[in-house]
Amino acid sequence: MPREKGRKVVSSNRRARHDYTILDTYEAGMALTGTEVKSLRAGRASLVDAFAQEKGREIYLYGMHIPEYTQGTWTNHEPRRTRKLLLNRLEIDRLLGKLKDDGVTLVPLSVYFNDGWAKVELGLARGKKSYDKRQDLAKRDADREIQRAAGRRGKGMS
Repeated sequence: MPREKGRKVVSSNRRARHDYTILDTYEAGMALTGTEVKSLRAGRASLVDAFAQEKGREIYLYGMHIPEYTQGTWTNHEPRRTRKLLLNRLEIDRLLGKLKDDGVTLVPLSVYFNDGWAKVELGLARGKKSYDKRQDLAKRDADREIQRAAGRRGKGMS
């Protein structure tokens, strides 16, 4: 059976980029059971309430919802179980050092398959204030208006 190539996104957490300022991103593997992998391959997962946290010098993912596999039997998994993230010791130590800062947290940004392996993209994030969110919305609207004006000028309609 040929191996999958490339990156296939299963789920992304768009709300995280709205609520947090992403300082840095990391890629981590996940320790999953067989039915979890099958459910992910079917494109079913939710990162709405998910977060990552240290527990015993390891990083774990909490709150990620992977629904039970429909053809699974009594060996099916629990949908919101805690999942261990697979990182190098050096990466874990670096992350734990950065998490000591006040107001910094680890937020999952997306879950995807990279060359057949289930991965999660983690963002080292700091929470945004409501005025930061308004500034981001205003900047996005201004950029969109600039693109429209450039498009009209390119088509000869000033």
